[in-house]
Order: sequence, then structure tokens, then C-alpha cells
Amino acid sequence: MKLKSPLEIYKYLPQTNCKECGYDTCMSFAAHIIDRSANPLECTPLVKDAKEKAAVKKKLDELIELTSPEIKEVAIGKNGLKIGGEDVLHRHDLTYFNPTAFFYDVWDTMDSKEIDERCSRVVEFKKFYVGRHLTLDGIAVRCTSNDPKKFREAVKKVKGYGKPVVLVSLNADCMEEALKEVAGERPLIYAATQENWKEFLRLAKDFSVPVTIRERNLDKLKSLAVTFRENGVSDIVLDPVTEPAGDGLRSTYERIIQLRRTAISEDKDLAFPLMVTPISAWLIDADDVSKTFWETVIASTFIVKYGDIMILRSLEPYSVIPTITLRANIYTDPRTPVQVESGLKEINSPDKDSPLFITTNFALTYYTVESDLTSAEIKSWLLVMDTGGLGVEVSVAGGQFTAGKVKELLEQTKVLDKLNHKNLVIPGLAARLQGAIEDETGLRVFVGPTDSGRIKGWLEKNWPPKT
Repeated sequence: MKLKSPLEIYKYLPQTNCKECGYDTCMSFAAHIIDRSANPLECTPLVKDAKEKAAVKKKLDELIELTSPEIKEVAIGKNGLKIGGEDVLHRHDLTYFNPTAFFYDVWDTMDSKEIDERCSRVVEFKKFYVGRHLTLDGIAVRCTSNDPKKFREAVKKVKGYGKPVVLVSLNADCMEEALKEVAGERPLIYAATQENWKEFLRLAKDFSVPVTIRERNLDKLKSLAVTFRENGVSDIVLDPVTEPAGDGLRSTYERIIQLRRTAISEDKDLAFPLMVTPISAWLIDADDVSKTFWETVIASTFIVKYGDIMILRSLEPYSVIPTITLRANIYTDPRTPVQVESGLKEINSPDKDSPLFITTNFALTYYTVESDLTSAEIKSWLLVMDTGGLGVEVSVAGGQFTAGKVKELLEQTKVLDKLNHKNLVIPGLAARLQGAIEDETGLRVFVGPTDSGRIKGWLEKNWPPKT
């Protein structure tokens, strides 16, 4: 995105504050274009005038160009799984927007039961992490039989699972047969090469699907990308070929870095999402555990460095959980603390004699405390203070966690009406507020442990309080 401030975008808008976009003012709409929660085509008057006036159309086209991400955003699947669409080389410069898409492979020489088993594991995988469930994105169907009908049968079976699909074959006949089965599902086809690019260009155009271009030589990769784009195919993914562990991994890393840096800084002919295939680790001569290890290493490396979509194999928890957790962390917006809604939470159906705790709405803090209370089967009331998503120690030091705010939260939730006692347990890291909270609220305040995992042991010694 070349325009960096709402004021720059505002100059392109009608400046009438008509509210047809859903925002109160044109300036507000411009601000939402900057954070990508809105796009210029939602400005109804501008779009309408562009249909009637050439000068306005030129203005709109220029605005769209200037507010488009530096890396093209490509949608896969009928529900539009988005990859690419990034604007920066480093997350702290802005943020990353579309998480690396994980596709796990099946192949058409597997029997029906094996395909069902793998697809079910992909679809059913779910890991709760900091307030949300992490899931896997799609299934890559690999043509190892070189038989168009067999490939189509496997694709048909996978289609029923409702996940986005990558079709993997270098054989144009096999690819065309499979595309006939999933014509309306918008699969990503993989891969066009120096040998088959003419056939894959035709297929991408005929079926209106995104295409991956695979080539190790970056000059040739660029040439192919330009050829596809000039012939009407703009939904392109680039695969510079992921090589196995060792020197190959280093070489792959260098090509990926070069591609993304060049695309962001100077060469829009390469400004497309990047495909990485950690499955290449399975080419090395080693046991399955070692192959899984290297697949995880490769995936982790390119989650951090510009991999927009990956094809993987191992569905073992010790492989999937590290990569999916790393992805969640890398693609968390560093500009906004991860937070939960403030208020009163009831843990394990508390009663009037259950202890009252307080914590902050920083998601990692809240879910740690909530999980520790739940797993220890502690019936309790948990006040969650809005600290702007900051943790206990930081919010105490910064003034977001204060005695006055504790009093306000007690009044808002009316939690004292639910209790037979007037006792409050504060986090150990907020110990210095004990006296101030007692003075402000009139409650008897206890300092709990600094680690919520020790609450159960702390309660055994301190609850119920001695009079």
C-alpha cells in the first residue's frame, strides 16, 4: 500500500460524508482503508461516478492501485481462503495480514479408507490457544498414479470434506480431468513449469483458477510469471522450489528472501504469494521421525520468513502443534494487545462462599488463570479488568490496574451482591496495591501467588479466611 495516511486517501474521496459506506465521515472511511477493514469500491458515489465519467474512473483506478497490498492477495477455495496480501518485510513495521496456509497431502494411489482417515484428521484438528481455536486450512491432492480418472476419483472424495484444495500434478491431462470435478471450488493448481506452462496457462484461464508456477531459477520464474499475467492470469503463486535439509535448505532460504525483498522494494513482476513445500524433507534418506523433524524445521523457518502457503505431510501432534502455534504468534497483530472482554466470569459454578479473584484482560494472562482454576476444579468468581490488553505487572506499573478501577469493576458487575463475604484475592504481581484497594473498596484484600498454577495450594492454606 503506497498511501500511508487517511489524509492522502481522503483527497480521492467525494468528501461529502454521505455515510453510504457505513462510516460517519469520508475521513473515517479513509482510515479504515488504511487498516484494510474497508476498500475503495465500498464508496458508492465514487463507483457510480466512475461508470459515467472517465476522469473519475481514472481516479478510482489510481486509488485502488495505491491502496492495494504490495504482494498480490490470492483467494483459494469457494470461501476465499486468502494468501499473500502483505505490505512489509518485517512484522513490526506494520503487521502480517494473511497467515501461512497449511495444506496436508493425500495421493491418488492411497485406498479410500486411507484418504478418509487423513482428510478427517485435517478437518477435525483443533487446538485452543489464547482464546481461539487453531485449525488446518486445506488438503493437497497429489497425482502419483499419472492416471486422469484415478486422480479425479481421489479429488472427488476429498471435495466432500469441504476444505480448500490444491491439485498437485505436472500432467496437464490429469489436471484437466480433476478440474472438471471441482470446477466451481476454485482450487489452486500446482504446478506450471518450463515444460508444461502452455497447457497450464490454458487450464488456469479456462477454469478461472489460481496457478502455481514452479521454477528454481528466479529469472525464469519471473519470465513465466510475466507471461501468465500478460495473457490474463493474475492469480499466481510462485514456488522457487524447496530443497531438502542441508545446503538445499540454505539455498531455498536465500531464494525466498531475494524474491520477497525484490517484490516489496522494486519488482512488481514478482509480487505474488510464495509457496513452500516442507514435504521435500521426505526426500532425504532417514527414518520417518527424522523426516518429520526436518519438515517441521523447514515449515517453521518459512512461517517466519515469507511462506504464504505450504504443502506438508506429517499430521503427528509433535509436528503440527509447534508449527500452528508459531503461525498464530507470528500473525498476531503486534500493534494491538490480544485481549478478552472484561467483566465477571463464573468458574466451575461458584456459590456465595466461593473466593473472588481479579486479573487483567490480557488474553494470555486471562486464559492461563481461567485454565488453572478450571483444571484444579476451584469454584470461584473471576473479575476481569480492562487494562487495554496489558498483563498484571505492566498494567500496575503503567496505571491501567488501579484501586479506583477495581472499585468501578466491583460496582459494574455487582459481584458483592452474589457473595456472603467481602474478600478479594489479587495477583501476587499486584501486591503493592493491597492497601489502596482495601481503602478504596472496603474489602479485605489478600495477595495471591504470582503463578496462578499455585492457587490451589494457596487456597488450602488461606481459604476460608480466618476472622
